Amino acid sequence: MASSWPGNRQPTPPDGHSRHIDDAEKGLYSSTETLPVLPPLAFLDKKPTSPRIQTLAPPLSPGTPVSPIHSGLSPLPSAPGSSLSLEKLAIQPCKQEIYHCENATLPLPPPAAATAASAPPASKNPSPPKRKVSRWVLFRLWMHTYRKFFIVVVALNLTGIILACLDRFPYAKDHSGALVLGNLLCAVLMRNELFLRFLYMVAIYGFRGWAPLFMKLWVTSALQHVGGIHSGCALSGAGWLVYKIIDIVRHRSVQHNAVIATGIVTCSMVIISILSAFPWVRNNHHNTFESYHRFIGWLGLAATWAFVVLGNVFDVKAGEWRTDAHSLLSVQEFYFAIFLTIFVAIPWFTLRQVPVEVEIPSPKVAILRFNRGMQQGLLGRISRTSVMEYHAFGIISEGRKASCHYMICGVQGDFTKGLVENPPKMVWTRELKFAGVGHASAMFKRGIRICTGTGIGAALSTCIQSKNWFLIWIGSDQEKTFGPTITGLIHKHIEPERMILWDSKKRGGRPDTVKLLQETWDSFGAEVIFITSNKTGNDEMMQGCRAAGMHAFGTLWDF
Repeated sequence: MASSWPGNRQPTPPDGHSRHIDDAEKGLYSSTETLPVLPPLAFLDKKPTSPRIQTLAPPLSPGTPVSPIHSGLSPLPSAPGSSLSLEKLAIQPCKQEIYHCENATLPLPPPAAATAASAPPASKNPSPPKRKVSRWVLFRLWMHTYRKFFIVVVALNLTGIILACLDRFPYAKDHSGALVLGNLLCAVLMRNELFLRFLYMVAIYGFRGWAPLFMKLWVTSALQHVGGIHSGCALSGAGWLVYKIIDIVRHRSVQHNAVIATGIVTCSMVIISILSAFPWVRNNHHNTFESYHRFIGWLGLAATWAFVVLGNVFDVKAGEWRTDAHSLLSVQEFYFAIFLTIFVAIPWFTLRQVPVEVEIPSPKVAILRFNRGMQQGLLGRISRTSVMEYHAFGIISEGRKASCHYMICGVQGDFTKGLVENPPKMVWTRELKFAGVGHASAMFKRGIRICTGTGIGAALSTCIQSKNWFLIWIGSDQEKTFGPTITGLIHKHIEPERMILWDSKKRGGRPDTVKLLQETWDSFGAEVIFITSNKTGNDEMMQGCRAAGMHAFGTLWDF
């Protein structure tokens, strides 16, 4: 799912735009410009100054450093004696309407600092040579917690299947159905909104006060990569199901044809559902993935119930059907099937059609406003229909007591394009929101939230609701592109010394992000960095942070 640094638009997939749930945290929908890299960044000068205009002289050479801080920002308070000279703001009247939440009117934000009239426009600079990254760093980033979880889960189950085939695992011979459903139940739990919110709550309140930093980092990594357990258990469940079907077919002389038929149908449904979730299918034919994974999965659940009931009601030894309920209530498979059904159904019980107001600050972005305040670090799924084409976006909110929250939808595919061309009055959404890795930010004392483009949608709430988080937002012509509502929220709730807004259009390109992160890390005293960007930017920052010893959590990508 590679895309260029916040700019190069990817072609719309053949079946329309719709991406994996984690796309809301990737900042894919950035500006349409290609943004070259600026020269390395300088440290802050040490002479305190008051905000005023200072026109920077052009660099003497391509390697001459320039200030890393966006125009219009105050000095970082945690950097002793540091200061910045600011360009004079050219105030332009804003003609766009700002949405008003009850008891929380958003003021007109100060516009982005304009280049002084006498200063020439920023020139684009050639990209510097790519940093060399050691193979050890690259391997550690490749062997992340997702893959570790997947390998451990699959290895344990594969060992069990081999032992069962060698008649060394008696439990599996008698309860292979329980192993199938146990794995599938675990896979469903790892993608269940309610269960994940519970895990995050336990982690935040259980580790925030006393746990050392390394433990918080490990817990955060585990929460972010539970998808490895989801994939591993789903694949293992299919493996155990194949083992069970082969065993039934081998003893078909004593089995009823109905049991064999439902077993084969169940196995086929589960395998199709798993194959449809492979990364290549998700990335290139996402609507196909969603349709097959959801509807074939539901049919597979129905077939599972038939298989469980028929398989346990038929008496193999007597060759007849048992009519007493005890034969069904006494087996583990029955209870696994009950809990599997409950956790599949829970999110759909929270499905509602809700009113939405759409602001279109530019042809590239739609800002959706919903009622109700939210915690930070959450994602919401929305759709124009009740069961199809759900798209996830980061939620921006001033807090749980606020009267509204927002989603930023960058225009890239059919769905988001439709939000601009034909703004809806109502959309379908699940009231139970999904927790992203940003939700774990409450565990840490101080941190940095860096994002590009529409990644601000997943990052902004963390910095609004916590004074201990520093915002770095890199984008092209941010105020014009995202409008007064978003910039108003930023300037209302985040102090100038707690943010860097880098307008790549005015500055002639993006910054050296690793250098910028290193300086902010040192001056702000951060413990952790959360990154929301596209793949190129994410890889660059993750590699640089790992090499520099900064703890960072990047955007999730399909593995």
